[in-house]
Amino acid sequence: MKILLAFILPGLLVILFTRVTYNYFVGLLLTVALIAASVYKGYTDAFHLIIIDAFSLTAGLWFSKKMINHVKKRT
Repeated sequence: MKILLAFILPGLLVILFTRVTYNYFVGLLLTVALIAASVYKGYTDAFHLIIIDAFSLTAGLWFSKKMINHVKKRT
């Protein structure tokens, strides 16, 4: 279950925070801060989960950047 959430949740959080702030760097930083807090508290206990989180962050950042560029072109 943790692996499935690690694949999906960080990318969705980046997209959500980007949608709220209209800045993909802020969305990425907020998501990284949440992941760092979960690692600090001990919820992420394996190194492979951190690697999967990083992959999901990258995919979320790519999609957020694409989304923001699309919104800027429409205006």
